Amino acid sequence: MIENPVTKALQPFDFTHLIDNVPKVKKLDYAISNVQFEPPIDSSNMNPTHWAHIARTIEENYDRFDGFVVLHGTDTMAFTASALSFMLEDLHKPVIITGSQLPIGEVRTDGEENLITALQVAAATDEHGDAMVQEVAILFENYLWRGNRSTKMSADNFNAFSSNNYPALAKIGLGITFNEKALYRSPSRRPLKVRCNMDTNVMFLELYPGITHDTLSYLLHTPHMKGIVLKTYGAGNSPNEAWFTEAIKKAIDGGIIIVNVTQCVSGGVNDTLYDTGNCLNKAGVVSGRDITREAAITKLMYLFGMQLSNEAVKKYMGCSLCGEITL
Repeated sequence: MIENPVTKALQPFDFTHLIDNVPKVKKLDYAISNVQFEPPIDSSNMNPTHWAHIARTIEENYDRFDGFVVLHGTDTMAFTASALSFMLEDLHKPVIITGSQLPIGEVRTDGEENLITALQVAAATDEHGDAMVQEVAILFENYLWRGNRSTKMSADNFNAFSSNNYPALAKIGLGITFNEKALYRSPSRRPLKVRCNMDTNVMFLELYPGITHDTLSYLLHTPHMKGIVLKTYGAGNSPNEAWFTEAIKKAIDGGIIIVNVTQCVSGGVNDTLYDTGNCLNKAGVVSGRDITREAAITKLMYLFGMQLSNEAVKKYMGCSLCGEITL
């Protein structure tokens, strides 16, 4: 982002000449090429069409480059990272997403260091000469996080992202120290396969004290809805009153898949710990375990986009496809 000189509001920045304007990049002995999507957008306007554009660009250039760095606004960065982790099947190269909290052009912008470090991470190799990172990850300030485990935690701190249920992939200090045990490796050696069909007939439904039967029923009967991420209390709890569980069960019986994800920023769903969670389990709600909200909603889009049966979607929501869930 950059400040509009007239309105003083932040607006999308034209990155065409960004590399030329960051002198330190020229000190890196890398062959760097860049692609800018037109027109530049605020990340609040991101949608699956943009994700598909990013994924296809990586696919088209996959054999030409050792790694990829995606410059992205912070507001929806974790959603994009999660979506790409599913869309880029059998990924064996780094896709590092980064951005900045302070706009490019500000004296204290964090964007320059984040870009340089992201390039270094994307170029890093192990002792065998293979890419050190072979997954979609978010690089921000002092840490490298798994993309589908990340959440934006702060609107105004430089360390804006975190992964509360999975350790950092690398810590950035005087050097870059990789946590090799935490790095994901695809069990398959098949070539990259990109799936761009994301079904957007999904939504979040967040519980709160005072939610009424009418409100719940209205949301559960949203036209064309296929999947719902139910954001519950604590370890996956909800009201266990008859009107609530009956409405949930009726929606599930009608073909809607509901996934239980905790509102808490760390921990996960244990839907057998309390009766208020077990009632959802008995109604047929799928446990999201410790998946993030961003990964849960984009995973539903991805699975429905593959036109799988409801039983198959339920099965895959309960297992890890690319490191998004702790089993």
